[in-house]
This record gives sequence, structure tokens and C-alpha cells, in this order.
Amino acid sequence: MDHQRVIRAVTVRLPMASTAVEACQWTVTALARHTPATISVLLQVHDRLRCVAATGSWQVFSTVPPKTGIVGRVYASGETAVVPDVAADPDYLPVRPDVTAEVCVPVLDPAGRPVGVLDLQWCEPVELAPWRETAERLAARLGARIVALGGPPAESRSEKLLRHAAALTSAPTEEDLWAAALTAARDVSTLSAAALVLAGRLGTPAAAPSELETRIRAELVEAGPGALDRMTSRAHRHGAGYTLGEAGHPPTVDYAPLARAGVRTLVAVPVGPPDTGGVLLVADERLLCPNPTTVNLVELLAGQAWSCLDRLRTLARLREQASSDPLTGLRHTGPFGQRIATATPGRTALLAIDVDGFKTVNDTYGHQAGDRVLIGLARALEGALRQGDELYRIGGDEFVAVIEVNRPEEAVRIAERLTEAARRTGRTISVGVALPRPGESPELTLRRADQALYAVKRHGRDGVRLAPA
Repeated sequence: MDHQRVIRAVTVRLPMASTAVEACQWTVTALARHTPATISVLLQVHDRLRCVAATGSWQVFSTVPPKTGIVGRVYASGETAVVPDVAADPDYLPVRPDVTAEVCVPVLDPAGRPVGVLDLQWCEPVELAPWRETAERLAARLGARIVALGGPPAESRSEKLLRHAAALTSAPTEEDLWAAALTAARDVSTLSAAALVLAGRLGTPAAAPSELETRIRAELVEAGPGALDRMTSRAHRHGAGYTLGEAGHPPTVDYAPLARAGVRTLVAVPVGPPDTGGVLLVADERLLCPNPTTVNLVELLAGQAWSCLDRLRTLARLREQASSDPLTGLRHTGPFGQRIATATPGRTALLAIDVDGFKTVNDTYGHQAGDRVLIGLARALEGALRQGDELYRIGGDEFVAVIEVNRPEEAVRIAERLTEAARRTGRTISVGVALPRPGESPELTLRRADQALYAVKRHGRDGVRLAPA
């Protein structure tokens, strides 16, 4: 193999390339004339290596996450990898089943910083040392040409949309979701500010809000709920809208608060259904002219964000159903076990509660009447507890309150408030109180509270007893 000829073949073509992608494609095409290798060039685009030119493979990876595979390793380290046996390299990303050897070299800019990689893979015996030298020399020439042409290609808007859609899908909370949606709207539209009006009020602000976003939020707060409702109604009644970015045209009354904030260019798209949704506002101080494609991309983002919100809310409902008693809405044994496992000795009081004469209600009036009694008592007991106190239903007519107190007497007073609340419903309860001892398991603390409760039962019910310390 005449490697000088290979280098000349590529070097002659590079000056004629008018874009970085074209330079990569010509490099791969010229190399392919001299070797049967699978050849590809991957350049850094945003946070991934993107394949911009390839030949000799049934399938290539379109994008590769940072530090993934041999190509990611070479890009991250800036050092060439010569792999005589790809089966022995755990980082190898298979593109065809018969590859045996690989040479991957970094594509460097004139300052020595990686902008991508040039990768060659063979399926037959090959002398790797001369190909390493050839690939490194070509990669250096390619890197210089890419920089001369303005650097690697920018991330396309469709790629941005895909990246942000993934971020929306993985958002763990509603706040994270809407913050990600605002960031995505700014990025895809190239406008500098975004705000969300949802269910008649301002949504979560974007991370690191711009000065314009801060002014927009201040003006919308000043304008009040009526102005927010009018913007939302307009978007849902007439659909997405945008300014033409032309000077001398006053805004409609609905958008006057945005004009006062300094907005000169605006895209407004509806979010979700009219009754529970809102409007996504993407804006800029500059006089720009968004095109319909930009508006369509923002609409796609809004739709994706609402779908992700629906998924989050569905998951939240399922979690609530899994951890709550369906009759009373109180949390049940699973969450209770987790809570008492964190009990603080001398501070966390457990109040075991039993409804007096509940079996008689069921036997005399039926289970529907018993259910109504339990629901009424649950609401009454919740109302008698303090902010932060927790009430659980752990059996048929058995409840447990978990409260934080400074002294045992405080726990007894709260238990007495519960008995008074129960009496106002026409029922009575028996309550046993226990505070964890140092080194005592939560289960044993609850057992002592139960023993105190049974002592109340033996002495006539409708009362409170503190378990011995």
C-alpha cells in the first residue's frame, strides 16, 4: 500500500470542500478507494459524537454519547487507539460481525483540541502501524480544514427537539418538567425568554432566568389573573400565534403586559386542554420574524410537555393509591412501617387508636354504615391533629397517629383532643400512647401503645393511657 498516495488523494480534495460535513465526506470517500475498511468520521455536536460521514458498513451509529465506545474514549483522551483484536476491547461498538481490528484517531484543531474522530475498522489481516500514521496525518489535515470552515456543524433544530424531548420525558417532577420545557422552547426557537401560564397562574420559572424573563414575570404578576386568563383563552380559541417582528405595530390588549416588559417578538402556543391547560410564551426584545416552522416546533414541545405532565400525574395517582387506604384516604401500613422506622427516642410518640363498639355498628347496621363511621372519624381525627402530625389506618377500625413532641404529657394532650373530636361525631375511641425507648424497635413501641390501649378498653373505653416509660 502506497500510504503517501493515500494522503495525497485526500489532501488534494480537502481545499475544495465548502462545509465541514463535505470535508469529512470527501475524506471518507477518498480513503475508501484505497482500503476495504469500514470508515467513519464522527464530530462533536452539542454533547454527542455525531457520524457525519461513513462508508463500508451495513449500519453505523448515528450518534454516540460522550466517552462511549472506542470512538468516545479516543475523543475524550485525545489519544489514538490501535486495537488489533476488537473482541478483546470491552469498549468496542459492533457495526458488523466480521470486524477484527480497528484504528481510531482524534481529529484535532490546530490548537490540539479534539473536534471529532476518524475511525477505520478491518475485517481482514492488515498492517496497523502504517495505517495509524496515515490516519493521524489525515485527521490533522481534516481538523485544520474543519476549523477553517467554521468548525463542526451546528446542532440542527430537529436534533435539538429530540434532545429536549428526552429531557422532558426523564423529568422527575412537574417543576423539573416545566423548567425543562422553558429551556427547550428558548433553545429551539432561538428566542431569549420563555414563560408558562398554567391553570390561570404563572408556572415554574426557567433555570437561570434572563433579565427579560424576570421583567415578563413581574408584569404578568402585576397584570393579575384576568390578564393571564385572557392570554390563555386567546391561544386556545385561535391557536398558536406569532409576531412578524415589525416596528410600529402596537400589541393587542391581551399582550400589553408583555410589551411593557420589553417584548418585541412573541410566539404564543396553547398547552393542554382549554379547561386545565395554559399558554407557553416565547419572547425576545429584538425585532425578529419567527417562521411557521419555528412555531410548529414550539407546538410540538408544548404537546410533548403536556403528555409528560399527564404521565407524571398518572404515576403520582398510582403511587397515592398504592400507599393510601381507598376508603378513608389515609396512608396505610406500608408508609406507616417506613415512618416508624425513623422514630426518634423520647420525641416520636405513637398513638394507637381503636374505635369503641365498632363491631356492633357493622353487625347492627351493616358494613356501609360502618364505612361511613370510619370515614367520618378519619376526617375528625385529621382535623384534631397539628400540622405535620400523621394519621394512618392500619386495620379495620385501627388507626395510629405519629407525632413529634417534647414531653410525654404533650402526647397525652393531643390524644385527649382526638377523643374529644371522636365524641363530636357521636362515637368514642380508646387511645394508647407510647414513646420509643433508647434502643427499642419501632415494633415494640407500637406493641406498648397497643397494651396501653387495651388497658383503656378494660377500664371502660373512651379514654387515653400513657404506656410506662
